Amino acid sequence: VFGARARRTTRRASKGDARPFLDDLRALAVGDFVVHIDHGIGRYCGLEHRTLGATVTDLLVIEYAGGDKLYLPVTRLNQIQKFSGGEGTPRVDRLGGSTFARAKARVAKAVREMADALLRLHAERKAHPGRTFEPPGMLFQEFEATFPFEETQDQTRAIDEVLADLARPTPMDRLVCGDVGFGKTEVALRAAFHVASSGAQVAVLCPTTVLAQQHFRTFAERMSAYPLEVAVLSRFVTAQEQRAVIKRLKEGKIDVVVGTHRLLSKDVHFKDLGLLIVDEEQRFGVTHKERIKQLRAQLDVLTLSATPIPRTLQMAVSGMRDLSLITTAPVDRRAVRTVVSKDDPQMLKDAVQRELARGGQVFFVYNRIDGLYERADKLQRLLPQARVAVAHGQMSPETLETVMMDFIEGRYDVLCATAIIESGIDIPRANTIILDRADLFGLSQMYQLRGRVGRARERAYCYLFVPPPSQMSDEARSRIEAISRFTELGSGFHVASLDLELRGAGDLLGAEQSGSVSAVGFELYCQMLEEAVAELRGQPVVQGVEPELTFDAPSFLPEAYIEDVGVRLSFYKRFAGANDPEEVSDLAAEMEDRFGAAPGEARVFVRVMAVKTRLRKLRALGIEAHRDRVVIHLRDDAPLDAPRMLELCAPKRSPWKL
Repeated sequence: VFGARARRTTRRASKGDARPFLDDLRALAVGDFVVHIDHGIGRYCGLEHRTLGATVTDLLVIEYAGGDKLYLPVTRLNQIQKFSGGEGTPRVDRLGGSTFARAKARVAKAVREMADALLRLHAERKAHPGRTFEPPGMLFQEFEATFPFEETQDQTRAIDEVLADLARPTPMDRLVCGDVGFGKTEVALRAAFHVASSGAQVAVLCPTTVLAQQHFRTFAERMSAYPLEVAVLSRFVTAQEQRAVIKRLKEGKIDVVVGTHRLLSKDVHFKDLGLLIVDEEQRFGVTHKERIKQLRAQLDVLTLSATPIPRTLQMAVSGMRDLSLITTAPVDRRAVRTVVSKDDPQMLKDAVQRELARGGQVFFVYNRIDGLYERADKLQRLLPQARVAVAHGQMSPETLETVMMDFIEGRYDVLCATAIIESGIDIPRANTIILDRADLFGLSQMYQLRGRVGRARERAYCYLFVPPPSQMSDEARSRIEAISRFTELGSGFHVASLDLELRGAGDLLGAEQSGSVSAVGFELYCQMLEEAVAELRGQPVVQGVEPELTFDAPSFLPEAYIEDVGVRLSFYKRFAGANDPEEVSDLAAEMEDRFGAAPGEARVFVRVMAVKTRLRKLRALGIEAHRDRVVIHLRDDAPLDAPRMLELCAPKRSPWKL
């Protein structure tokens, strides 16, 4: 009676930083390579429980060249990073040797040159200030209310960050990284509506004609109640209609245009383009990306991706592009169950029959046009009652559109297709996907294809048919293993990070591959790049001092309390990297919320980590805290009110004597 209404939740601020994903050690397995910021690259050998004097604690064991081992207390786990640095096996450093120090010095020099070039690019963007858009008003709130679902917390934060960017004079360059089906399109819709209702034009760039057609339907439907003109420009549109759209774009009569790379053609001109939205940037070629890069200097650009390419990811996590992460699954969303198998006609038949029996539809993907029709015939013979259709990119636009629309509307049960269905297609009834010769797909491509199913409340299934392991390359086996491991919701960022590890990042500013990342690992490389950029901006990073902690009480997270060693490692690292007692307290609350009341050893560990954050502040002032006393070294640069600082930093009722 009253029209569409969205349920509202209280907006809570949360950090949209990529750092927690890189810091997380949950995926660390025995035998993986790790980087210690002082000792270099070694091999992780596990977590050992040791009694040292009166103290019982956990130690991380790292093996270096020559069999030397480093036993690292978990209180210093912030010095460890999982190695991600391109193809091949890294060279393990010697414990106490100088090879890693020399490699770091070489990378620091290269990083400084890169930071200098990046700052020049940044200065160029600031020299051409873009337009600012007023904060959203009542009309925008009315449009928000037409969203039929409840926004997730991450989605809300991403929308707020995009709107804040649009209000600044500096051109926006933001990457929204969210899992398939997690609501990136809604972020783009809100931004497009805000810019279009402010009087500027919006271009939405899609990698495929099918996705462009679907986005056009979504945008046109959501904006139909407002005086905004939405058009589409792709090969599904006749030449005459294309000319009419281009003419009206130039005259400013079209507010939002959705299209493929046709939008980047030289004959397409806008009267007042205010925002460019790029969906799945990794699917565009080098030439198209260069054109996008030219536009980015003076235009607000919003990029959407579930699995960004390594270079884009590297730029985002190192702070050169703004990044918003959407990692919260929508309500009622369930993970896709993934099955890896050799090519088995009986399993194929059972999988399709099970889906059809519950009234669903099936995608069958084979990424070669040669052999696609043979596989469709084989399916038809296996399942005579099924209605099978074929779709690929070499079909005429009219035929392809007809097939896709018929499948969407339920006139076919099985769609035999190439990877043309990879991006963005939303068909809630299709909840089983079968990838034939999955070893020939890239990691991100497999992840995107699996995301085509599981968008409804029903359990979805993904079958990966592969040849025997002996007939696959090592990298193909790694990809298959990764896609079957990353099945939980929100794994897109982890998949992109692993893709970075398998393929390497490349040089940020050119086409050649960079050896710097493989020398020190991706995370340390990003850290060095951030520090170099800060130093060139006149904001040098002061290196913190790691206090030595010795307590006569067991302080660790017991295995009986947190069974999964990966989760324990993750908490250890997050505690070790905490900056203040409040952050330690928040982590402790999260831990108790997940695993129940903490045992005595865990409570002592939390107190130790809270003390560590205070000790860092004291050491920065030249103050040493021992078990029964505090020593203050008054250097030339130390403040004279150090005792007062001690009172502020030390916990109340401290046993320390001054």
